[in-house]
Amino acid sequence: MRPFLATFKRLALALPVLWVVISVVFLLIHLVPGDPVAQMLGEGATAADLSTLRHANGLDAPLPTQYARYLRGVVHADLGQSLRLHDSVMHLILQRYPYTLSLSLAALLLGVAVAAPAGIWSALRRGGWQDRTVGVVSLVGLSFPNFALGPILIVVFSIGLGWLPVSGAGNRGTVQDFLLHLILPAVTLGSGLAAILTRMVRTAMLEELSQDYIRTARAKGLTERQVVYRHALRNALVPVLTVIGLQFGSLLAGAIVTETIFSLPGIGRLTLSAISNRDYALVQGCILAIGLTYVAVNMLTDIAYTLANPRMRS
Repeated sequence: MRPFLATFKRLALALPVLWVVISVVFLLIHLVPGDPVAQMLGEGATAADLSTLRHANGLDAPLPTQYARYLRGVVHADLGQSLRLHDSVMHLILQRYPYTLSLSLAALLLGVAVAAPAGIWSALRRGGWQDRTVGVVSLVGLSFPNFALGPILIVVFSIGLGWLPVSGAGNRGTVQDFLLHLILPAVTLGSGLAAILTRMVRTAMLEELSQDYIRTARAKGLTERQVVYRHALRNALVPVLTVIGLQFGSLLAGAIVTETIFSLPGIGRLTLSAISNRDYALVQGCILAIGLTYVAVNMLTDIAYTLANPRMRS
């Protein structure tokens, strides 16, 4: 009963955050200069045509009325129609969301798969050449932004060696083709996360390995593998999980740049297109989808805390 109440409390605290995000995005996109109706109809449109289209999309109503109408639509899972693409915002998001989620999860898995063994290896060899090498590599990973690393990977592995596709998402019906197209974007997006997590795992492991319970475990005759992986690593995971939950938001933001570089049809590219076209409903829908994903990931992170450390279940 107590874990259920804790989860419900976290969900209740997340709802005001989402409301603030929705409200800020709604106000900012409406305050940005530019008329989406005029962009759609072009310079030759008459005043009557502009007025008719504004009325049809509810853009001639006062701002508070538009805001109330939008909140009511969100509650009923109706995000409106795209002004530019003439399609349901919900339908457009559901089409693009799997690509962004696949990219973010692939980058997250890549970052964790690289960081966990590298950080542990570095901590166990503190001060040695292995530790210094991992530190230098992680520093290089932190120094390379997505927009710089992506083109380099394309030039080397796609154009130069011809091993991987340059861009696009491949054939939807072929899993292998889709995964091949996902490799370079995932490496581009996950390299920075891997560098951050490597340093975090190393720091957390060094702190745990210096604790009294580790010396006690060794004194009892446990093997070094049991001491490191059964005791030290389990306690070191708690701060690392915190960083993973926070960094997932960075992955969603970085997906916008990465999807643009590799021409992936995800929410990131859809958001950029909606912003440039002043497509109010579509921008708000994309931001809402990203916000909901971020909140869900942080709730899953809280649940992972209890799995990593049972003392946090209370």
